[in-house]
Amino acid sequence: MRDAASLPARSLRHGTLPARVAGRICLAVAVAAAVMGVLGWRGIAWAQYLAVFVDGRLLKVTAARLVGTGSIHLDLPGGGSIEVPLARLDRVIADEVEAKPEPIPEASCRFDYAGQALPPDTPFAAQIRRASKSANLSPVLVAAVVAAESAFKPWAVSRVGAGGLMQLMPSVWLGQGLASPYDPAANLRAGCRHLRALLDRFGDLTLALAAYNAGIATVAKSGGVPPYRETRDFVRRVYARYCPEHPGAGAG
Repeated sequence: MRDAASLPARSLRHGTLPARVAGRICLAVAVAAAVMGVLGWRGIAWAQYLAVFVDGRLLKVTAARLVGTGSIHLDLPGGGSIEVPLARLDRVIADEVEAKPEPIPEASCRFDYAGQALPPDTPFAAQIRRASKSANLSPVLVAAVVAAESAFKPWAVSRVGAGGLMQLMPSVWLGQGLASPYDPAANLRAGCRHLRALLDRFGDLTLALAAYNAGIATVAKSGGVPPYRETRDFVRRVYARYCPEHPGAGAG
């Protein structure tokens, strides 16, 4: 894991920031890095979240809260804080590790599109089928992700700015040219494209789902499913609905 001092000013801004503001951000990060260097990561027991940046950096924070609709305020271990554009974040996850994480194997259920039928009471079934087909994904898998992420609530917003049915971070929906993440059909299309890209990158559904929840950098640096409880519970919830016979589905 890289330390906070390696976060450049450009990774903390969207567009052009005044030099004075960028300097303050860098100073706040540098101060946090100095504290971390003295105490070591294990000495900072009060870090509660892990901020995963789209450029691959990871930053431990004690709290994360939205500022308006476009930024997030991150409190740093040892004092200080920074405010960054949401578009620079891949994910923010709870920094709680499972005591004895068990391997989560690849599911045996088919995840590409084959006209799989959804249960008749599935909300947004027609939109899910269309978006799934366009990304060559099983609609049952997509419905399971929607259920785990938002419980089929199109206006759902997470504590860290993920929005809509598939709980897309701004780095995803802005990157795909959406004006808003709350239109169900557009959210499903963008979310399915994002999940398909993760599948193509990792070649493994379990890892793709882990990256969907925890961010690409977290999975890449873990060399597998990260030990974070939030991420592992998410993967299990998806498998419990999509592939109930999967070992460990629904556990955790």
